Amino acid sequence: MAILVDRSTRVLVAGMTGREGSFHTQQMIEYGTQVVAGVTPGKGGQSAFGVPVFDSAQEAVEATGADAAVIFVPAPYAADSVLDCEAAGIPFVALITEGIPVQDMVRVVAQLRARGRTRLLGGNCAGIITPGECKMGIMPGHIFQPGEVGLVSRSGTLTYEIVWEMTRAGFGQTTCVGVGGDPVAGTRFIEVLEMFEADPQTRAVVLIGEIGGSDEETAAEFVRKMSKPVVAFISGRTAPPGKRMGHAGAIISGGMGTPQSKVDALLAAGASVADKTVDLPRLLKEAKGGVRR
Repeated sequence: MAILVDRSTRVLVAGMTGREGSFHTQQMIEYGTQVVAGVTPGKGGQSAFGVPVFDSAQEAVEATGADAAVIFVPAPYAADSVLDCEAAGIPFVALITEGIPVQDMVRVVAQLRARGRTRLLGGNCAGIITPGECKMGIMPGHIFQPGEVGLVSRSGTLTYEIVWEMTRAGFGQTTCVGVGGDPVAGTRFIEVLEMFEADPQTRAVVLIGEIGGSDEETAAEFVRKMSKPVVAFISGRTAPPGKRMGHAGAIISGGMGTPQSKVDALLAAGASVADKTVDLPRLLKEAKGGVRR
């Protein structure tokens, strides 16, 4: 099994005719993802990579039955693209775009949560992949392999590094989810952990956090209740307070969001926390209950 996406997922790509959207659409198709439609206002009736392009998500859904969307639309228009997908009834949207104004994200996330019919992943996220079945976003598909470890991460680059360590050590993945590093995100750590806990194929979970915010501490409260082992890595332990490091949400302010507070919370909840990324495979091997390779 997998969470959120699998080989049956029918994907719409918003911004498919742009530079980033075009490049990653081709990568997704080559991976085997069912990309069934593109959306670029004003370019309806065209096609790219053999995939039809529509002016709106509603038109795309009616013509192709798309049930998931990945967005590469430029930041000033990304919020409207999400709402276009939500209005079309698409249940799952991965927002890859970075640099979206916080006020836009507050408006979008509030509307989606109030209506409750579309789950948003991101923005500013690497996307999601169920190895061998479906890739939505910018993750390099060749480093992933099917297996029994679920992964959720705020950082795209760290995801690639840690997944490569896992794959080389023989630990495959059920689904890898990038929640994104912005201050306002559509899906949080705890929500993904709940899905992995309910997934019978996922036997352990890797959580990759970073400085800033309190999502990791909130997630730790759920980790206490999980029946599956959790192995974590927290980046940014040497970051100076008050200085943003990479992601817009990666900032320590007012004593909140320190890497040590996150490590302490996860350790207290029973998770194993790696000091270095190379330690993750060893901790998975030692995880209670055992993880097959």
